[in-house]
Amino acid sequence: MKLNKNILRCLLAGALALPAITSCSDFLDENLTTQQNTDYFDTNEGVEALMNGIYYNLRYHFSFEWAYSTTNYGTDEFIAGGDGSNAMWNAYNSSLSSDVPTVNINTTHAYDIWDNMYAGIATANTMIQKAENYTGSMLDEILGTAHFMRGFNYFKLLRQYGGVPIKLEPSTTVEREFTRNSAQEVMDQVLSDLQEAYAKLPSTKSMDGKLTKSAAAHFLAKAYLWRASEINDDWNSGTKSADLDNVIKYASEVIAAHPLAPNYRDLWAYTEPDGANEKLSEIVLAAQFTSSDATQGSYGNQQHLYFLNIYRDLPGMDRDISGGREYQRLRTTYYTYNVYNHLNDSRLWKSFRTKFNCVRASVAGDKDTYVAGDRGLMYILNQPGDSRFSEIWNKEVFKDPETDKLVPTVFAIYPTGSSGTSNPMESDTYVKYYAPLSKYFDGSRKNIPQEQGYRDGILARSAEDYFFIAEAYIRKGDYAQAAEYINPLRTRAQWKAGEDRADYIDGGAAWNENSLGWSTPMPVAGKGTFCDRNSYYESNNLTAGSLDSQSSDLIVINISNISSLPEEDQAVCNKLGYGSAYDVAMCFLLNEKTREMCGEFHRWEDLARTKTLVARARAFNKDAAPNIQDHHILRPIPQTYLDIIQKDGKALTSAEKKEQQNPGY
Repeated sequence: MKLNKNILRCLLAGALALPAITSCSDFLDENLTTQQNTDYFDTNEGVEALMNGIYYNLRYHFSFEWAYSTTNYGTDEFIAGGDGSNAMWNAYNSSLSSDVPTVNINTTHAYDIWDNMYAGIATANTMIQKAENYTGSMLDEILGTAHFMRGFNYFKLLRQYGGVPIKLEPSTTVEREFTRNSAQEVMDQVLSDLQEAYAKLPSTKSMDGKLTKSAAAHFLAKAYLWRASEINDDWNSGTKSADLDNVIKYASEVIAAHPLAPNYRDLWAYTEPDGANEKLSEIVLAAQFTSSDATQGSYGNQQHLYFLNIYRDLPGMDRDISGGREYQRLRTTYYTYNVYNHLNDSRLWKSFRTKFNCVRASVAGDKDTYVAGDRGLMYILNQPGDSRFSEIWNKEVFKDPETDKLVPTVFAIYPTGSSGTSNPMESDTYVKYYAPLSKYFDGSRKNIPQEQGYRDGILARSAEDYFFIAEAYIRKGDYAQAAEYINPLRTRAQWKAGEDRADYIDGGAAWNENSLGWSTPMPVAGKGTFCDRNSYYESNNLTAGSLDSQSSDLIVINISNISSLPEEDQAVCNKLGYGSAYDVAMCFLLNEKTREMCGEFHRWEDLARTKTLVARARAFNKDAAPNIQDHHILRPIPQTYLDIIQKDGKALTSAEKKEQQNPGY
């Protein structure tokens, strides 16, 4: 008998297999239930194999469309691009339900996170049980890893669904009677597991992606902060004060052990699998991916596909490996464009690709003769009141200062006549065209059609620990101390003396020489569509190079008073109607987290736990605004779970299913 995706199969599956990211139905299809296989886990070698295999569970968070649809969609940072395969997660329409209807093979269902997290939990339960008879030298690491993974997975379930069933023992027979534990009970289990992991994991930073005490400390800080957040205000009053102290304690340990990378661009300067940028001290935990076919698994890191704009249909352009395969799922919002200080915050120019090179030797009918390597496409991130551009899509009206040739295609986010309240590029006409987030470009893949990427997926970096501490101090009412923990990030973000503000790098520079064209290698100069320049000067209407080395032009963007905000932050507060010191400070922190961590798979959960999701989505996400309601701070409990469980040996009635479902679904 084959049961469809549900908690029961996942609980069994994790005890019997070492899954590489897949659905639970696939686990039981494997012939892994023989006596020989289960006996293997009673050996030292078998327990160690379980520990190594459970790391595959971390890859899930970057392996497919569920990664962005459950974390980046439906927020202020992105709206749906030209492909709406998972648009229901952004728009909060009726399709976002306990049984999400399948649009195509790319659809994220309500059960995807549920199934995969429980599979990891089941494997962790087996590891803990089998470790009782382990006699080798790795007992602490095995138990620390198992407890971390169990706590980590329950924490993910909690952040998405609220209270969920707690299962702490391996299943030896089919069990059908489950009910949801409260969010408070699940939180207690998360903290217990992470504390156990913290006590047993090694302190030494690992270069091979293994768990350390710092990883446990990071997620302990995150968990304590989650418990102290507004989403739990009906039960967290007794623990809030101590929780905030613990946030500061554990996050401070992480900061001390994991210094920030010197330059923000270092984080995204991917050049090859396991290259220098994947070993930065700032990285606390990353899901490890590989270019080896033998260990790639079913998916690889696919996030290089989803943030891309269409470029292949524009003059002089063609799809190549450095530009990526444009799945165009996530379109940059005007909130995201405008929340940065365009002149002084370098993170904008190090997070988004704004120039592409031509790959064709000429462009028929153009005024200039083009060669490969000339600018073919430029995004101008300008300000309202700029009168240089008559329309959004400009053709042959803007010269590139380096080649002195007209750029065939220029998109300006604010054409002449645009006001500060208009979002002209969010119209359906330009649904495929936007400056893409460039943090996940992967030019190291073997060919253009390849979906499996090789870049590691960052699950935790110490920059977030600065935010943890700053938020804890905001919640304590100490806004000056909060600013002290935001300023190190802003200090890194500001331009340095001698820094070339137009210099640019992303993972598309990890270029594979054998695969430029869709099917046939094309002779090009440089690295295909990848351009090592950005549009900083053109966007800000400045002369190229005019600000590179003059220390007098370096603007300090640190803040001394979190209630006296920069102009871009005050605009967001005004839009949202915030006036109290607490609301203003939290608004600033959430804005700053966009500037630092845009698109890094935290946004929906941050806005949901602080109960700012509805206000921000209504203000800045045109697709979500008509539909989002208060109940959308939790996801629907999967119908597959509700349909398979029983009570007193019988299937649940409709009323009993409703009791286990989150309100509003």
